[in-house]
Amino acid sequence: MSIHAPDQHPYLRAPRRTLLAMTLPVLVSLIAEPLTGLADTAFVARLGTEHLAALGVGTMVLTSAFWVFSFLGVGTQTELANCLGAQDRHRASMVLTASLVLALGLGILSALLAWAFVEPAARAMGGEGEMLAMAVDYMRHRLIGAPAVLLTLSCFGALRGLQMMRAPLFIAAGLNALNILLDWMLIFGFGPFPALGISGAAIATTISQWFGALWAVLLVHRHIGIARQVRPADLRKLIVIGGDLFVRTAMVLTFLLLATRVATSAGAQSGAAHQAIRQFFFFTALFLDAFAITGQSLIGYFMGRGTTLHARHVAATVCLWSTGTGLLMAAGMLLFQRPIAWLLVPAEASSTFAQAWLIAAALQPVNALSFATDGIHWGTGDFRYLRNSMIISALCGMAVLFMPPAHSGLSALSWIWIATGVWTALRATLGIVRIWPGVGSAPLRPDA
Repeated sequence: MSIHAPDQHPYLRAPRRTLLAMTLPVLVSLIAEPLTGLADTAFVARLGTEHLAALGVGTMVLTSAFWVFSFLGVGTQTELANCLGAQDRHRASMVLTASLVLALGLGILSALLAWAFVEPAARAMGGEGEMLAMAVDYMRHRLIGAPAVLLTLSCFGALRGLQMMRAPLFIAAGLNALNILLDWMLIFGFGPFPALGISGAAIATTISQWFGALWAVLLVHRHIGIARQVRPADLRKLIVIGGDLFVRTAMVLTFLLLATRVATSAGAQSGAAHQAIRQFFFFTALFLDAFAITGQSLIGYFMGRGTTLHARHVAATVCLWSTGTGLLMAAGMLLFQRPIAWLLVPAEASSTFAQAWLIAAALQPVNALSFATDGIHWGTGDFRYLRNSMIISALCGMAVLFMPPAHSGLSALSWIWIATGVWTALRATLGIVRIWPGVGSAPLRPDA
């Protein structure tokens, strides 16, 4: 575990260059992680419509389930960043060990519990007949890799907490390369391997996930060390963080699902246009999340050092660069509106799409601030405040979602994105006031 002297951290000498140098590999790794699903989709699409529909059902259910455990990465990253700043190698090892034990335990338990529920979940997603059978088979093979997914989450959090931003990128790239090779061999059959179809895609993903997990565990053991015992206090702290982030994630999912339901209820055109805008919005979020993750590590480091002034400087820099990125994204969305509409939206939904797209573009700078402040508060360990602010903002957004004004001249889809704007603006506002001026028991207040 490399240690910087208090006045020797690269950020203090070159803030902008250091922030960008740390953010770029995070961004590439975030983009690389979804490529596993894209590789599966590309190969399975050649098997037929039923197979691809089954894959869609399986990946949607599993992605939502694994998202619940994102606290393993977030909590571990903050704790390890604090340890790095405090130069506490022993505590870093203990926290890492607790995180890995919790990840392994939750991975095994969730796989066992989910085994019996994959069929009802697939039915709830619209699966039936042969498609249902294939979706269930796919998910059950993927559940074998559940412990590997959670172990990798913990390890990536630990590595980013130590500001080793390139390591997760290399692991993600290696994992995806192996998955593509195994997809080709197992889906269609090659040499001694039989053609396994969609089951082959699941097995390929599971094998590559275990490969990535073992690589990540060996790497964190080399740089931090895995302890021989687990302290209950470390487990409790991660579980408390998990509880706060579980509620926060549940509110995010609830708002997004309700927005999708309202869009679909307004008609097929509205639903199709909403899907296109939402997917693009999620893609731009990768850029914003990269700044948030970098800010989290830097702020956690300086909080561990006890230098709140430097942590506040990181917060200002992250907000500034995130807002600038949001402005560039807004400009890009406006500039490329027509080609994106041609690519993603059926012609009959283009008029519905245009008005809502402009609203979504205008939200980008505000959305950037909401992501930036999330990363800042992750770095300070202010998870309960993040939970409460998400409850408030999501409930307000839902209230607006279901109260469209009469005779407004806005389409249902445009109103959905106005409600999304209310939700996002409240997130950003509550995040900002916790830093400047620092409402409540704010960790970043100058007198804290």
